[in-house]
Amino acid sequence: MKRFIAIVLCVLLAVSAFAGCSGGDKSVIKVASKDFTENEIVAEVYALALEDAGFKVERMLDIGSALIHTSLTSNEIDLYPEYTGTGLISVLGKDPLTDPDEVYKTVKDAYKEKFNVTWLDYSAANDGQGLVIRTATAEKYGIKTISDMQKYATELRFASQGEFDERADGIPALEAIYGELNWKSSKVYDNSLKYQVLANDEADVSPAYTTEGRLTEDQFTLLEDDKHVWPPYNLAPVVRNSVLEANPKIAEVLNKVSAAFTTENITALNAKVDIDGEEYTDVAKEFYQSIK
Repeated sequence: MKRFIAIVLCVLLAVSAFAGCSGGDKSVIKVASKDFTENEIVAEVYALALEDAGFKVERMLDIGSALIHTSLTSNEIDLYPEYTGTGLISVLGKDPLTDPDEVYKTVKDAYKEKFNVTWLDYSAANDGQGLVIRTATAEKYGIKTISDMQKYATELRFASQGEFDERADGIPALEAIYGELNWKSSKVYDNSLKYQVLANDEADVSPAYTTEGRLTEDQFTLLEDDKHVWPPYNLAPVVRNSVLEANPKIAEVLNKVSAAFTTENITALNAKVDIDGEEYTDVAKEFYQSIK
């Protein structure tokens, strides 16, 4: 009888150990971000969602944009929020495309083949290139789109950022599609000053990114790129295949998060940090609680 009991205990211990290794005790998931507000917020939401699903998470935030892809492919991190346009142009070196589904399919297929990395579902949130105009100016001339703006360019003062006038996806791309932009004036300002310049009525139009926090202010209006010059930069988690294969539930968890992000709510989250001075961790936690 004693021998029988000993055998039963050994079997039970073995089963318990196997169950722990195979299911309950998941490996630590290294969640990373780039070194700017939006990416930090999104990565923190990913981390919170994974923790809520029972995963152990190690946060590795604030990695430089030029380094983070290499960090992923060298197995230093497991996943991070990326942008479809960045994957297409900066990582893969391909020509710009403007259809969101085509961009996503292109990067998804190429990353799987070249890097053993999976793009999970992309969100509606698009942090792409855009143009911001003073709302007072937009209302004066009835400007809502870049096509409208082009018609009134001779009445508008442009706050340039220097390189935007020359780079392929800047003024050359706009003029190739919308026609020549004969500004009333064009002066170069530091990017960090553009909203101050517009607010002070020193300029009317400036380059911007489509989820910048200050776009929530009524005095600024983001122009619609009605002829789709710029490629989409939709947010999506990129995950190492080996990590996803070992922890398939990651896809379900993060796809649910991506479905909740929009350009509007990402812009609002950025504003809470960059304008209101809230901590990105608090902003991320509040948002995650609202979508659970």
